[in-house]
Amino acid sequence: MNKVIITVVGKDNKGIIARVCTYLAEHEANILDISQTIVSGYFNMMMIVDLADTHTTFDQVQSDLGELGHTLGLEVKCQREEIFEKMHRI
Repeated sequence: MNKVIITVVGKDNKGIIARVCTYLAEHEANILDISQTIVSGYFNMMMIVDLADTHTTFDQVQSDLGELGHTLGLEVKCQREEIFEKMHRI
């Protein structure tokens, strides 16, 4: 597996999950886990995604999702699982 962690944060708006999931589906990424919440009008989503079957490079996915976030007025980050784990180890 080629797991990545995708986080999406910003003001809530209609279609956020749909837009991110559509991008991932179009690039044959597999969503393994997803969690989202809205607090006082702010949207927060975290996804664990497997990129093993995609024909797009990690760097391209990361860039595309960043641009998608910019278009939606959100911050979208994509990190490799091993980097995410090292950064958030207590």
